[in-house]
Amino acid sequence: MADSAEARPMPHGGIFEPWNDPTASPLIRFENVTKRFGDFTAIDDLTIDIFEREFYALLGPSGCGKTTLMRMLAGFETPTEGTILLAGQDISPIPPNKRAVNMMFQSYALFPHLSVWENIAFGLKREGMAKSEIDARVDEMLRLTRLERFAKRKPHQISGGQRQRVALARSLAKAPKLLLLDEPLGALDKKLRQETQFELMDIQEKTGTTFVIVTHDQEEAMTVASRVAVMDEGRIIQVATPDAIYEDPSSVYVADFIGDVNLIEGRARPEGDALLLDWAEGERPLRCKTSKSFSAGQTCHLAIRPEKLTISAEEPAEADNRARGRILDIAYLGNISTYHVELPGGLVLKAQAANTRRIARRSFTWEDEVWLSWTETAGVALER
Repeated sequence: MADSAEARPMPHGGIFEPWNDPTASPLIRFENVTKRFGDFTAIDDLTIDIFEREFYALLGPSGCGKTTLMRMLAGFETPTEGTILLAGQDISPIPPNKRAVNMMFQSYALFPHLSVWENIAFGLKREGMAKSEIDARVDEMLRLTRLERFAKRKPHQISGGQRQRVALARSLAKAPKLLLLDEPLGALDKKLRQETQFELMDIQEKTGTTFVIVTHDQEEAMTVASRVAVMDEGRIIQVATPDAIYEDPSSVYVADFIGDVNLIEGRARPEGDALLLDWAEGERPLRCKTSKSFSAGQTCHLAIRPEKLTISAEEPAEADNRARGRILDIAYLGNISTYHVELPGGLVLKAQAANTRRIARRSFTWEDEVWLSWTETAGVALER
């Protein structure tokens, strides 16, 4: 598993990265956990650590095992093999309602006949908490989620984003050590989802609760998480901070799953601290700085993000890497334009350019002959 030295700054200064501290004990530890449903293996010999105060994202396609992993934490499923520890205690025998864990579902599961205030108080009343303590705790949750003026309304009288905050307040009211969020923003439109992501981060930092979020939305995981675990077929492929997952993926799968990427396959030719990649007949080899070891002739891939490519009309003679091609397609997205450029061998690369000026006519158009160029440090060499 790869981790990065970069991490989110803490509100009071310093850097939050307990995973790089050998003396830090994880809040949650999965030890060789396997979960089978009949002949199907949903989680395959998985070992991970999640630390206190982390905002940990489980990211992957449908069916990769992320929801099963969360349901085991919540107590709705038990491991077939292995151990799950919460604060050093094996939680497998502990029923869901006795765990210091709460789960917030995608549907929010609010009681339609109860007010916002009563929804938040529901779990506290069931625990037999004193009325004065319930009043104080619910008021605190309303302030935290900025819902004070909606306290007397029913769920159908507030917006989707407000209902999401009610569900969050109810989940946090019992002060769990761990809050599980299953696709919590899936029902919101894009703009509201983006706003709510930052609200979630703010609330998580204020409460100090450990959040584990399941999502298939890469942008969401990259925005909110201290670390992202990329999953596939019941295994965790890479765990790292968002910047490391994006800039230094450990495999072709991770590079391809996170954001847009160009993947160029070729044969390795090591040269000192660099790698030459023979990728097309008659084309100059591509050059990439790498600390990984490759043998001569080994099949490997160069992963390079579209924004790392420069597109130009004239050949950039000084560039470490350059290739000539023809523009097939253009996607204008307002802030950026993405150019699909076909190279002589038929390989299509995507290059992105920021639209920094308001102009009536773009620099390049369909069928234009252009040059793509990039530095030797712009791409990542991957063996699989």
